[in-house]
Amino acid sequence: MPEMRLHNFLTKRREVLAPIEPGHVRMYCCGPTVYDLAHIGNARPAVIYDVLSRVLRLMFPRVTYVRNVTDIDDKINNRAREAGVSIGDITERTLADYRADIAALGNLPPDVEPRATETIQPIIQIIERLIASGHAYAAEGHVLFAVPSFADYGKFSGRSPDELLAGARVDVAPYKRDAGDFVLWKPSTPDLPGWDSPWGRGRPGWHIECSAMSWRHLGENFDIHGGGTDLIFPHHENEIAQSMCAFPGSRFARMWVHNGMLVINGEKMSKSLGNFVTIRDVLAKVPAEAARLLLLKTHYRGLLDFNDAALAEARKELDRFYRALERTPPSGPGVVPDAVMEALCDDLNTPLVISVLHGLADAAMAGDATAAANMVAAGDLLGIIQADPATWFRGEGDAEIEAAIAARLAARKSRDFARSDAIRKELAERGILLEDGPGGTTWRRA
Repeated sequence: MPEMRLHNFLTKRREVLAPIEPGHVRMYCCGPTVYDLAHIGNARPAVIYDVLSRVLRLMFPRVTYVRNVTDIDDKINNRAREAGVSIGDITERTLADYRADIAALGNLPPDVEPRATETIQPIIQIIERLIASGHAYAAEGHVLFAVPSFADYGKFSGRSPDELLAGARVDVAPYKRDAGDFVLWKPSTPDLPGWDSPWGRGRPGWHIECSAMSWRHLGENFDIHGGGTDLIFPHHENEIAQSMCAFPGSRFARMWVHNGMLVINGEKMSKSLGNFVTIRDVLAKVPAEAARLLLLKTHYRGLLDFNDAALAEARKELDRFYRALERTPPSGPGVVPDAVMEALCDDLNTPLVISVLHGLADAAMAGDATAAANMVAAGDLLGIIQADPATWFRGEGDAEIEAAIAARLAARKSRDFARSDAIRKELAERGILLEDGPGGTTWRRA
């Protein structure tokens, strides 16, 4: 089996993954802030790191995949205030929605899903270590990280001091020693979530949460830290600073893997542009596997343009894979072809894997049952081609289509052939093809 090579943003080069603990890969990925339904951009890292974890589990005896939940945040507080409900109501409902939507896309759950609210004591412990070592200070109920105390600050993101200040959108508060210092702990008013601490009742800043959760579940050093390129600065830069200063001699994450951004029809997704698309919006239009395939057709580090035409094309590709399985059922359990593993170990080259799948589909169409089995095995690593062909083409729970077919049958029996033809045409325009046979009428998606 080939070695796993990933582009390490820390070193800006592709490197072989060599776990710190032989045979055990430890991976941490930044998860959702639970205040609203997840959008399709949130789905991209979830799918990418799900695929990476699947591949790593095939290659190594043990994988610990941690994806956090941010359930303390000003966005959550504001949303609860707007909705007139408790903060707990917002986080519980939104987390349940996120889990349901991500599972619908075919993602397996992470091994550990820590929540910030469950990690308060480790957060306080890290802050205390930073204060004791002179890397943080308390001021007016706040605790701030002293950025000038960490000489390497800015090296990770490659930003100059001026760019750091501009990129952080810093709040130049009077209690700060330096404009770039960032909050580790802040005071809470009685109406906001808060915990007792040496600095008074308050709550943690966003950045310290991830440092504490990764430390608690993976240790001072671990193998892979994943997230989107939008998190490189300030979030990941700050994580590195506070973690390395709290644990002198540690390297924190050895490899940093970042997925590229997602745009809608070439434009950045935003509510102001009216192109804000939730995962549920997408799943109401196409099968989940089609959305997942589209998320994997572009290399994970590239910019992904998500649009209806690309969704339709992804669905057609899956139709082709399932048509091949329908024509030639798998001969039994398949094996993942070497070409697939080589592509996945080459910085998770999913577009190349998909081209290999098309080659396997060609062979299956020609009657090769082994190729069909291997296509299913390879598809499992991507989380696609996992349905029964009959289910894929018919869909599940399409009572409306069955009702239309019944109405067409009734029209034919009453010799209303114009109505019968009209129903067939309406269904065909929706991509539903009818096939009349001795046993009755069956249907499939075009």
